[in-house]
Amino acid sequence: MCGIAGFVGGGGRRDLIAMTQALAHRGPDGNGHFVDAERNVYLGHRRLAIIDIAGGAQPMGNERGDVHVVYNGEIYNHLELRAELRRCGYRFQTDHCDTEVLVHGYDAWGEDLPLRLNGMFAFAVYDERRRRLFLARDRFGEKPVYYMHKRGAFAFASELSALLEHPGVSGAVNAKSLQKFFAYGYLPAPNALYENCYKLPGGCHLTLDIDSGEASTRRYWRFQLEPDEALTEADDEPLAEELRALMLKSVQRRLMSDVPLGVFLSGGIDSGAVLAGATAQLGRERVATYTIGFNEPSFDESIYARRLAGDLGSIHHEHMLDMERARDMIQSVLGRLDEPMGDASIVPTHLLSAFARRDVTVALSGDGGDELFAGYDPFMALGPAQIYDRLMPSFVHRGMRRLADMLPISTANMSLDFKLRRTLSGLSYPAPLWNAVWMAPLEPRDLKDVFCSPLDAEELYSETIELWQTGHSHDPIDKTLEFFTNFYLQDDILMKSDRAAMMSSLETRAIFLDNDVVDFCRRLPNRFKFRRGERKFLLRRALRPLLPRWVFDRPKKGFGIPLASWLRTVPETAPLAPVDGVDMENIAGRWSAHRAGRADHRLFLWSWLSLQATLSGRRPQAGTLAAVTRNAMQAEL
Repeated sequence: MCGIAGFVGGGGRRDLIAMTQALAHRGPDGNGHFVDAERNVYLGHRRLAIIDIAGGAQPMGNERGDVHVVYNGEIYNHLELRAELRRCGYRFQTDHCDTEVLVHGYDAWGEDLPLRLNGMFAFAVYDERRRRLFLARDRFGEKPVYYMHKRGAFAFASELSALLEHPGVSGAVNAKSLQKFFAYGYLPAPNALYENCYKLPGGCHLTLDIDSGEASTRRYWRFQLEPDEALTEADDEPLAEELRALMLKSVQRRLMSDVPLGVFLSGGIDSGAVLAGATAQLGRERVATYTIGFNEPSFDESIYARRLAGDLGSIHHEHMLDMERARDMIQSVLGRLDEPMGDASIVPTHLLSAFARRDVTVALSGDGGDELFAGYDPFMALGPAQIYDRLMPSFVHRGMRRLADMLPISTANMSLDFKLRRTLSGLSYPAPLWNAVWMAPLEPRDLKDVFCSPLDAEELYSETIELWQTGHSHDPIDKTLEFFTNFYLQDDILMKSDRAAMMSSLETRAIFLDNDVVDFCRRLPNRFKFRRGERKFLLRRALRPLLPRWVFDRPKKGFGIPLASWLRTVPETAPLAPVDGVDMENIAGRWSAHRAGRADHRLFLWSWLSLQATLSGRRPQAGTLAAVTRNAMQAEL
């Protein structure tokens, strides 16, 4: 895992150094720079050495010196591509470095290169001969890349914090992006927080013509369901066998490493699949597992992780945390984010990553399993929601909402009153908005109160509406699968995993996002994912030979924290720095109502804290982030 940065046009070597220094936590093992002063092209790299430690320094060029690459990620099929390129006559200088595959692969296949890659990546290629810069991001956007583009200037970086070091980035907040953040709880690509800045969406590449300054973005892949309706329940067992084989192969690919590697373990189905695959490849007592536990029972999964580690024979590492001590780290964690995020599980994910990083440099995770196989609560709610929406008059619905608002407010994890209020809020809007509103810090009616000049719902949720209206299938379950996979997975879950891990210079790898596993899922009708009220139907069937039975019977529990109760303890001096276009009295009123227990504004207030921390510039100075993180975690762990 690494950090990349660069620019074309305005700026100089000092700016490039500042940009790469801001990414030091992503790559503590080395740095490098390339400068073409004649054309004002600058490339920078920070390295976390994992593959071919001796030979993988970047920026890396070809033998002719006209193709130069900076790259962040892992290409799991790089050995197969290396063999293919050798047959085409390309000569390799490194032993097994995947970066060099990108150098020669771009020379051989040009803009078609991303289609051939099975992995996670964000890379930039400077094509000196064609006088262009080529940026690409993996299918799901596991690895981040942001860019700034305006007249006479183009810059890119792995994080906004590095992009802000370029003189062409003003740091002025984009009002539309700010509203979308509170409408989703994350920023769907290509939206980014600052003016003239963008996230390159997953599955896209961008080409910049260096002479004209013109840039064009093209989508080379998108997760879109194309279900094979010829499949029936008679195919359950053959499909389960195929899925099991694909997952074992995915784990095998992700075990490649020249540094110590471990597994994140919660004791659930998804992380259990990762561990089962790893022990199948490496054997018992050869795999290290890592778990964070909490002293609050409704949020603790450590007992399940401990039991599963014993059943499958991993070398288990566990650390129990006091919830109050963990709470004290909120501001520290939020202050290290370069982009606000409404997902409070960034805190335990960061703690887990820091704990694992004491022993390993790479950790395998089960990210993507819920999105691909219908593991979330909204899949259970869709059927009743459609009946309710069809039969319930609007005036009765409004009454139901008022009654739900009168229920006592619980601070427990996913309490009934919380789920009921969220469900009814989504059902106040058309079906294409249900999933977004169910997950949102603010629903559209509240956005109108908070923002002085709110967007209309069609512009606010333009990404969701477009997704709902396109594609091969218009079944609500399929559209919900596509929503979670294209938006929530990419811009929330994977962004959270990347930032939480990279704060501690740890690389994470998601086994469910292997190209072959995903392509298999795309052709499955949704009845193989959600059948008669059972979520992850085929995945459970595929894992039966690999996992103990009790794993399938335990209740699902998210990786959460007692957010509602924590936020009640935030003092009256909670961050209320003015934000342009926001009604600050409304914000103060929400804080007051939540502290008093009169309302549950947990998702909004967490998002507000995250935004305030991002805008306040409380992040440690460039180059000190990794040290600050290590010191804080040593005190905690």
